[in-house]
Amino acid sequence: MGRPLPSQKALMLEMKSLQEEPVEGFKITLVDEADMYNWEVAIFGPPNTHYEGGYFKARIKFPMDYPYSPPSFRFLTKMWHPNIYENGDVCISILHPPVDDPQSGELPSERWNPTQNVRKQVLATKVEAERDGVQVPTTLAEYCVRTRAPPPDEGSDLFYDYYYDDDDVEDGDGDCCYDEDDSGNEES
Repeated sequence: MGRPLPSQKALMLEMKSLQEEPVEGFKITLVDEADMYNWEVAIFGPPNTHYEGGYFKARIKFPMDYPYSPPSFRFLTKMWHPNIYENGDVCISILHPPVDDPQSGELPSERWNPTQNVRKQVLATKVEAERDGVQVPTTLAEYCVRTRAPPPDEGSDLFYDYYYDDDDVEDGDGDCCYDEDDSGNEES
């Protein structure tokens, strides 16, 4: 076997980095130990969310000319999301090749570039959030927004008191993102 390609060396370093410093909620392994270009990704549903206990599988396929071309990302677990095609392929700007395509509506800065890698994406979004003045939530409590039902109109008794009992609303101590009784299924 000859010398590894530059892309293999880059991927070996990234894989080593991810194994030494794992990303919370993810597990990355090789699909086949002999193939550095195909990674299996396990994404675990975060605690205290509707995804808690979920196990979502995906594959990342890297091109031979990585990092000059972006990897592709495909969910193997059935998934519904506006950026995920029916076959599981993920469609986001950062995974599009770095070509000038005025018809796409994407800025060149939104597309893949060779300085990016698997880890740098999260760091880049933090810089962008700071530039835009956005405070990114980092705890479950920050993600969850508590709301209260509006007060009823005078003279309106349209089931409001029955369905919205203010005594049932907790004052910030409970879990705001997870409701044990709501499975998302209309039958419940």
